[in-house]
Amino acid sequence: MTVLDFVFYLFAIITVTAGLFVVVSRNPVHSVLWLILCFLSTAGLFVLLGAEFVAMLLIIVYVGAVAVLFLFVVMMLDVDFAELKAEMAKYVPLAGLIGIVLLMQLAIAYGVWEVADGVEVAAGLSSIDTPPVLNTTALGLILYDEYFIMFQLSGLILLVAMIGAIALTLRHRRDVKRQNVLHQMWRDPAKAMNVTDVKPGQGL
Repeated sequence: MTVLDFVFYLFAIITVTAGLFVVVSRNPVHSVLWLILCFLSTAGLFVLLGAEFVAMLLIIVYVGAVAVLFLFVVMMLDVDFAELKAEMAKYVPLAGLIGIVLLMQLAIAYGVWEVADGVEVAAGLSSIDTPPVLNTTALGLILYDEYFIMFQLSGLILLVAMIGAIALTLRHRRDVKRQNVLHQMWRDPAKAMNVTDVKPGQGL
């Protein structure tokens, strides 16, 4: 076993273990920390595959933004997780059924797995030819040339999801004072202000 094989299996074991602890951890904060470890080990796998750009994107976007946002939300929101877990207990049979279906699909996919031609030849990284373009260039050509429509549709779906999240969480409460810019601009200064002549030695 070479050093690359050892590092690959190490990152793979850490990824699977961290993903398992994300699901089974009782503390949500610990789940987010395990998720960060899973992202970091996955980035290491991308580096071994020669996709350094994707690995850096995974660290910057998912670890630096998404996972940290999850951590702040979990730590700042006063959520009764005991009550939440009690309500989720009734969905355990449905979750188990979905898990069995997913395992069956993975078994079917593994059963029809075929090794591509030339895998034995390209077993070592030294035998793999270096592509004439960089990772970022190749990724840009694929996204904006072959999958341009799907890339734009995914952006449109994210935009609709963002607008939907804003619309669902936007609530106008009467007991909360809100700023009305137009009302402030249209008000009459003569009615809004009261000039008082304070004599020396007197208070208001």
